[in-house]
Amino acid sequence: MSDYDRIAKVIHYLDEHQHEQPDLRTLAGVADLSVPHFHRLFSRWAGVTPKDFLQCLTLNSAKQRLFEGNSVLDSALESGLSGPGRLHDLCVSIDAASPGEIKTGGRGWKIVAGIVDSPFGKCLIAESPRGICHLSFFQSLECSNRWKVLVDEWPHAELIRDDTRAAVLGRTIFVEGGRQGALKLFLKGTPFQIKVWRALVQIPEGQCVSYGKLAGGIGNTGASRAVGSAVGKNSIAFLIPCHRVIRETGIIGGYRWGTVRKRAMLAWEASGRKY
Repeated sequence: MSDYDRIAKVIHYLDEHQHEQPDLRTLAGVADLSVPHFHRLFSRWAGVTPKDFLQCLTLNSAKQRLFEGNSVLDSALESGLSGPGRLHDLCVSIDAASPGEIKTGGRGWKIVAGIVDSPFGKCLIAESPRGICHLSFFQSLECSNRWKVLVDEWPHAELIRDDTRAAVLGRTIFVEGGRQGALKLFLKGTPFQIKVWRALVQIPEGQCVSYGKLAGGIGNTGASRAVGSAVGKNSIAFLIPCHRVIRETGIIGGYRWGTVRKRAMLAWEASGRKY
C-alpha cells in the first residue's frame, strides 16, 4: 500500500467518523501503522499533525472557506490578479488550442507522457510542444484506462512514454512549487470551457467557491449547470484547481478523480503546507 493509499484510507475514515474526533492511535490503526510511524508519515505528507489536519476537514471550515472565497474570487477576476499560495507560486500560464489544432487532434506532434507518484497518488502527466496538456490521477489498476483517455484526447499525436521527464514535471509541480520557472498549460476546449478553466486558476489556494459563484464571476449568472459541466471536463488536475469548487450548501461534492482525493487536496492546502 502506497503512502497516499494509506492517507486516503484515513481521510475516508474521517469522513465517516469526524463527529467521534478519533485519536491518533485509532487513525494509526486504520492506516495499519504504528503510532510513531503514522505520525511521521502524516506530518510529512500534510505538513501538520493529524490533529490539526482533522480540523481542516470539518464541514464548518469548508463552509467558512466558501464564504471567504466569494469576495476573494470576485476581486481576483476583476483585477486579473491571483492571490498568494502554492498554486500561484507555480506561475501557471495558459495557452488555448485553436479550432484547427483541436480538429487535427495533435497530428504531427510528439507528446511525452509518463507516470509519477504525487502527494495524492499516482498521476499521468503529458507534455505537448505547447505545454502540459494532461494531468490525471488514478489507482494502479486504472493505468491502462488513463492512457486510453490520453489517446482519445490526442488521437493523431505520437505518444512517447518517458517517466523520467514526467518525474521532472512532477517534482516541479508538487515539490518545488514551480520555483524553476513558469509552467505552461495547453488547453483544448470550447471558448466557454476555457473561460471557466481560466477562472479556476484565479481561486486562491485554501479557498473554495460554489458553482453559482464561479458562474457569476465569469459573467454568466444562472449558468451553474454549464459551469459544472465545464469544471468536470477539465483534463489538467490540480494545476487547474477544479477541486476548489463545492456545492452551494458547502458540501464538498463529487470530483472527477475521487471525492477522497478532493478532500485530501483541500486539507493539504488548508493546512498551510509549504514546499
